[in-house]
Amino acid sequence: MLLTPQDDHALENTFMNTSGEQQELEASAVQIPTGPLELASPMYIERPPLEALAYAELAKPGSLIRLKAPRHMGKSSLLLRMIDQAQALNLTVCTVDFLQADQASFASTDKLLRWLCRNVARQLQLPLNLDDYWDEEIGYKVSCTICFETGLLKRASTPLVLVLQELDQFFAHPDVAADVLSLLRSWYEQSRRSPLWQNLRLVLTYGTEAYIPLNLEQSPFNVGLPLKLPEFTPEQVADLATRYGLEQRLEDDFGEIMEKVWELLGGHPYLTHLAIAHLHLTPSAPQALLAQATSPTGIYGNYLRACLAIVRQQPDLIQVLQALVQAPNGLQLSSPLVYQLDSLGVIKLQGHRCYLSCQLYQRFFAAELEDLDGLDHPSASLSVGSSSAPLNRLAQENQRLQTLAYTDALTCIPNRRAFDVHLRQVWQRMAQSQSPLALMLCDIDYFKQYNDTHGHPAGDRCLQLVAKILRTCVRNTTDFVARYGGEEFAVILAQADMDAVYTRAEEIRSQVSLKTQQSPLPGVTISVGAAISANAENRNPQQMVQAADHALYESKRLGRDRITFRTLP
Repeated sequence: MLLTPQDDHALENTFMNTSGEQQELEASAVQIPTGPLELASPMYIERPPLEALAYAELAKPGSLIRLKAPRHMGKSSLLLRMIDQAQALNLTVCTVDFLQADQASFASTDKLLRWLCRNVARQLQLPLNLDDYWDEEIGYKVSCTICFETGLLKRASTPLVLVLQELDQFFAHPDVAADVLSLLRSWYEQSRRSPLWQNLRLVLTYGTEAYIPLNLEQSPFNVGLPLKLPEFTPEQVADLATRYGLEQRLEDDFGEIMEKVWELLGGHPYLTHLAIAHLHLTPSAPQALLAQATSPTGIYGNYLRACLAIVRQQPDLIQVLQALVQAPNGLQLSSPLVYQLDSLGVIKLQGHRCYLSCQLYQRFFAAELEDLDGLDHPSASLSVGSSSAPLNRLAQENQRLQTLAYTDALTCIPNRRAFDVHLRQVWQRMAQSQSPLALMLCDIDYFKQYNDTHGHPAGDRCLQLVAKILRTCVRNTTDFVARYGGEEFAVILAQADMDAVYTRAEEIRSQVSLKTQQSPLPGVTISVGAAISANAENRNPQQMVQAADHALYESKRLGRDRITFRTLP
């Protein structure tokens, strides 16, 4: 479930629905975050070094910029400034928003590529007869490439910046997505060797990564300059408030209120901007305004309920949100659920675990939990009369038990069962994409002696600390860490080459040694055995486990606190 244009419009405008509120805000000349901040707006907060990196990349021939963030994180405001910079560099800018494409346009690669070519030609004001370039026998992707090359790039007076917005819309159409995204990748590759294609600079915007299987070598998502918009820092939140004049309005309470805004919103740009705008209007009761933020009459009441209206269409998402509310250590979720919630902007990812992105969502979904039980969604419609609520509670309990079944109770990371399932899944994806895969087995050195000397409670705390350290070292959403058994942990690194695996293994080894020495607990070291496979052909996951286990045994034999590598031929 990715947001539709109607969903996005509803979310952006719900806070306007309070009676008389819009007139009051306009009267006080407060800038309301109803959309992208105009170029002259003093309320635009830069997030260095993103702007500088984007502007520099635009100046490079054949460049590709990937701008990623959920809605309401400021993509459109940054994009406005990138377009202004491109025009200052005498570049022509064409913007294609795939939210504007009819569903019929996604019916086939042919239809969507024709729609794209016509859209760009119209903005360039170039006459274009697609039949002059389209040839079914050579294929639609080649036809589109010839059209861009001959009909557009050669005829354009200046280099072209092609901004493709909302690539998420492809993900509901896997076949079309695979064709179009591989085409974009091929255009970028052509710019490496063709002066003509260097006149094309691509800017891709999307809310979340693709959750459909894509060959990494035929995807634009692993090339070019990636820019991920972060939340505001506490200093940036205070800067925005100062620009609104809140420091003078709140006087001695300014620091305390800004701290509460940060605790509630975690630096979310849109939500923070909205809070500060309202604090500008009601400086006499800031505490009450923030305390009532999620109430029906609060500043986020309408916004959150519009968000809930989107979520309630997806029973799976309802159950996940219920589980996240009760999971302070986060949850490991299946990819489609992660990407759907990430697109909506209500979660954050740390390693392979998901958390509600801020306290505001935590409070709101916790308060709405009883209402969520009674939602009228398809799964509830299967029940009759008063039996729907018990069935929903049973589904929630099953979800909770399933989460527990795949989580190690002591360390709160995935357990051996979750590891086995994940390894099979990632092995299948690896076989499809022919991408590399690495497995590391990490064993705490002399752990039996540690337990005998310091006691089992200290041993349990040591295991928890090592698990926490491993989680901090596993940063990519494609990586995975689990407790393999006893004092042994497993780390799966997808799409990682030999250098990346060595770097990560050494980081894990050194961080465990350093962090445990700095803790109140006695320090420990770990031995690491790493197995790397370039492809999955004619092999199975168990062979990789055996190779990593043999490498781990070798690390122990050679003296421990070291890393040994095995490469599967």
